[in-house]
Parts: sequence; C-alpha cells; structure tokens
Amino acid sequence: MSFKIEYEFELPRGYIDENKEVHKKGKMRLATAADEILPMKDPRVQQNPGYLTIILLARVITNLEGISMVDTRLIESLFTADLAYLQDLYQRINNMDNPNYKTTCPHCGKEIQVPVNFMNADQ
Repeated sequence: MSFKIEYEFELPRGYIDENKEVHKKGKMRLATAADEILPMKDPRVQQNPGYLTIILLARVITNLEGISMVDTRLIESLFTADLAYLQDLYQRINNMDNPNYKTTCPHCGKEIQVPVNFMNADQ
C-alpha cells in the first residue's frame, strides 16, 4: 500500500524575493509528530503561540521554485493570502478521516470496511 506524502501547490500571490522575482510553485510534505511537537519548545512559540504556524510551515514546505531553502524568515514575508492558503493546505493534507480495516461480517460473511476509532475504547 502506498500513499502520497508530498503535495504540489501554487500560491495565490507568490513569494517575492530580493530581486523582485515571484515564486509560486512548491511542495509540502505530510507533517510528522516531531514537526508538531518540537516547535512547542521554541521561545518564539512560547512568547506568541501564533508563531507555531510559521515554524510548522517552514518545516513541511520542502520546495519553493527557485529558492534554495525555505525558512521562517521566508514564511514571515509571505502575503497573508498565501499564508492562509498554506495553512489550509496543511490542514487538508494532515487531517485525515479515521482509518478503516477490512474484516468479514459475522452475519453475512461479506468483506466490509470498519472504521477505527482511537478515541472510543469500546470499539
């Protein structure tokens, strides 16, 4: 079984570098547990919880056309429309529905998909 771990995007406005060049196309990867946990120790996040978004995006954006490295300074300089777009993309690719598993119905014998609910110990 394979699944997608990196997603292409195109910013609505684009990042404008020091040479006034516009960069719109990039890639974002799925977040790991470390991506969400480690920034919580950062003093910038402790002083301003809103800064968590900046650090998260800098960690998961793997490519922005023509830019050698995406860091927090680059994310800070994005237009608000681009930041909102990236926040939405992050949420969409990282918040999936609960996984399912295949099993056989005890009543009819057909193969069925049963959702896994990690929050309910009764299942």
